[in-house]
Amino acid sequence: MSQVQPSAGAAAPRLWQRAGAMARRLARVERHEVPQVMIAFALFFCVLCGYFMTRPLRDTIGTILGDREVEHLFGATLLAAIAVNPVYGWACSRFSRTAVLASVYGIFGSSLLAIAIVMRAVPGDLTAARVFFVWISVLNFLVTSAFWTLMVDRSTNDQAKRLFPVVAAGGTTGALLGPYFTTLLVEPIGMTGILMVSAGLFAAAIVCQGGLLRIWARPEPGMQDARALQRPVGGNPFAGFLIVARSPYLMLFGLFVLLVAAVNTFLYFEQLRVVRETFTDEAMRVKVFGWMEIAVQAITLVMQFFFTSRIATRFGVVVLLVAIPIAMIGGFVALALIGNFAILAVVITLRRVGEFAITRPGREILFTSLDTETKYKAKNFLDVVVYRGGDWLTATLRGGALRAFELSASTLAFIGAIVAAVWAITAIVLGRGHERRLAAEGARPAAPGNPENARA
Repeated sequence: MSQVQPSAGAAAPRLWQRAGAMARRLARVERHEVPQVMIAFALFFCVLCGYFMTRPLRDTIGTILGDREVEHLFGATLLAAIAVNPVYGWACSRFSRTAVLASVYGIFGSSLLAIAIVMRAVPGDLTAARVFFVWISVLNFLVTSAFWTLMVDRSTNDQAKRLFPVVAAGGTTGALLGPYFTTLLVEPIGMTGILMVSAGLFAAAIVCQGGLLRIWARPEPGMQDARALQRPVGGNPFAGFLIVARSPYLMLFGLFVLLVAAVNTFLYFEQLRVVRETFTDEAMRVKVFGWMEIAVQAITLVMQFFFTSRIATRFGVVVLLVAIPIAMIGGFVALALIGNFAILAVVITLRRVGEFAITRPGREILFTSLDTETKYKAKNFLDVVVYRGGDWLTATLRGGALRAFELSASTLAFIGAIVAAVWAITAIVLGRGHERRLAAEGARPAAPGNPENARA
């Protein structure tokens, strides 16, 4: 008899099994958790691939507009975030959680498509470019926050430590390939074509979320009923701000987010300045930003697959939160003493790799012990409004200080080191506060999303 060759349909299950076996080896993923981890991986891939295809375009627009106008756009972004937050809170109060999260992806994709149509109809229109800069800066945090909200709503603290780094690697894979696709496509299809491709990826994210919900529909011991995700959160649309204002723990978390934004914004403006002075061609700037993203995400992917989960399970959340602030103290001191492009590139890479691979998973773990309304409303307020507020405040103070006092780059870097030191102290206090909360609730916290047992 002739040997039967394996078909493509037969190869797909084997590929799935191999991927599941790899996940179990790398991050202690249990067999029954493999399907949800794989689908969540794909969902986050679509979300971040779609966003990171647009990021080099946004950064290129920033080099065209200049620092002063970007400062104003950060202010506009903050106002837009403040306007969007209560709308998101209202939607969570009135509609099912899953419908709200799917709508976020749909709105993001639709808005990208609309902006692409306007840009193609009116080439070179800076008004459309400004709207794109602001809108993408608001929605990028909203879609990321929406994804992690869904994950923390169905994960215990133990699962978060083991599974979140693997799931985050899906986003990093998307963030790695997104800018790579942009560098390949920017010349043949242009900026508007890239926006259309990105919109398609957000449509795919909605499909992936549906698959994840079907998997979660199966009963699982110790987890909340997945049907709870189909119910509205309820409560006040402005509850996000109110919950944060009443909770010292969340106020401290807000300070942590402000400090993250301060460090990131300082380095962002330095990056814009260096690229603007070095490259005059817009398409080349898009490619430069794209390749910088590729380098960051490639290193991040290795970290998430091989190190983050082990660090989280062995050393705990405090180390995840404090590692990058401490590294940034040294980075800013190096910038102050040497300050050349090579040092700046290393510091920016270290900061962004650390944020995606270490700091962000640590931040999400902090929410696993909180109630449902806090996860959906306070988390969104902190991730979007507070972060964008930190962007605007840092950009305004930096620009004002440069114009009023003509501070040198070295002086600004030393100030950055002080901010990073405050960030590190805040991280230690915040992480220990989380550990005390878990100890007070018992060795293992109640299932996330159960407001009867979890306290804000």
